[in-house]
Parts: sequence; structure tokens; C-alpha cells
Amino acid sequence: MLKLDKKSVLLLLLLCAVMGGIAYGLYASGLFDLFINRRHLLEFIRDHETYAVVIFIGLQIVQVVAAPVPGEVSGFVGGIVFGPLWGVVYSTIGLTAGSWVAFMLARILGRPLVERLVKAETIERYDYVMKHKGLLLAFLMFLIPGFPKDFLCYLLGLGHMRQRDFLLVSATGRLLGTILLTMGGAYFRDARYGALFTIVGISLVIILIFMIYHDRIELAFRRMAGALRKDTRKKNEPSE
Repeated sequence: MLKLDKKSVLLLLLLCAVMGGIAYGLYASGLFDLFINRRHLLEFIRDHETYAVVIFIGLQIVQVVAAPVPGEVSGFVGGIVFGPLWGVVYSTIGLTAGSWVAFMLARILGRPLVERLVKAETIERYDYVMKHKGLLLAFLMFLIPGFPKDFLCYLLGLGHMRQRDFLLVSATGRLLGTILLTMGGAYFRDARYGALFTIVGISLVIILIFMIYHDRIELAFRRMAGALRKDTRKKNEPSE
């Protein structure tokens, strides 16, 4: 049975209130459809320019917490609407906030919640992620395309990583993908198709490399996690 102290209950209530407010706003305004329709999303944001920043950041938060929702659409639209600089800034704020919410939900509610959101085979596949505190390993997993970054936030919430460290690696690790998506949207807006195709080509090459060497990369990560655990055990062994 799950036991929560007073601080955890208050934090959980705060998280639920924030997410409930966002979810109600999205439901009441019919915004859920915008996640899967780039044209509708762009039109909506342009029609509500006064609140565009708040809406966009809120969408980024929700698409992380609702892990199955694809975030590529909103990231691309951020570049179209806000340009390369502010598109990256607003995306990073929303993605970092959403990552923190997912991390804290897993930290407070534990494995039962994560098992409802993440497939059992995915949890088992990345079980080694929850058994270490390695910042470099977590950073690389956020950095490399193909890893389930939104699921990863929940998995890391089940581990031993501190909030401060998690926020650091999630924000910086997502930055490469955020920049590529935002730049792609900005180039599309400005009809700079040569630059757009270059960005798309770079992205495809990175994804292709990951697909080809996926098993080797994961094996390297598992070995890195094992080495981290060994180092931790050595540090904790009493000196003679």
C-alpha cells in the first residue's frame, strides 16, 4: 500500500491542480485535436496571439506528461510562430516543466502509476536506468534521437536521481532536438527550403545512425550503468 507523508500529499495536490487546470482548459477549448494537426495548431495560436506564449508552453508541458502524445508537431510550430530564438526558449521552458511534472508524479506515486503509462516491456527494457545516478548516461539518453524521452522522465522518477540533477540533464539533453525542430519550423516559415532540407537531412542522418547502431548504443549504456554501480559500491565500501 502506498504511503505518503504530508509534504508529498501537498506537492501531489499542487501537481494535480496544475495539470487539472491545463487539461480542463484543453478539453473545454477543444485543443486536444491540435496535437495531431499542425495546420489547426498554427491557426489557433495565430488567432490567439495575446496568449500564444502561454498556450504554447502549456501544450509542451502536456505533451510530455501525456507521454504517448507526439511532441514533434508542437516543436516545429514553435519555430514557425516564434522564430528560432524564442521558439527554442519557449519549447525548453515547456519541455523542462513537463519533464519535471512527470518525474515528480513518478517519484510520489511510484511504480503503479508508471505501469499505467508505460508498457511493461519498456519498463523492463530500461530497468537499468532506474538503478543509477549517472548524469552523463541520462544526458546521452535524452540527447540521442529514438529514446523514449517522455517515458524516460517517469522511469528516472522511480530511481535515485535528485530533482536538481534531473532538471539539468533533461533540459540540456533535449536541447539538440528542440533546436533542430525549431529551426526547421523557422526555415519553413521563411520559405528557406534549402536550409530546411539541410536540417531535415541532418535529423534523418542522426536517426538513421541510431537505428543502425541501436543495439550497440543500448549495450554501451548498459555497460556504463554497470560501471557506475560498481564505482558506487567501491566508494561505499569501508576503508581498511
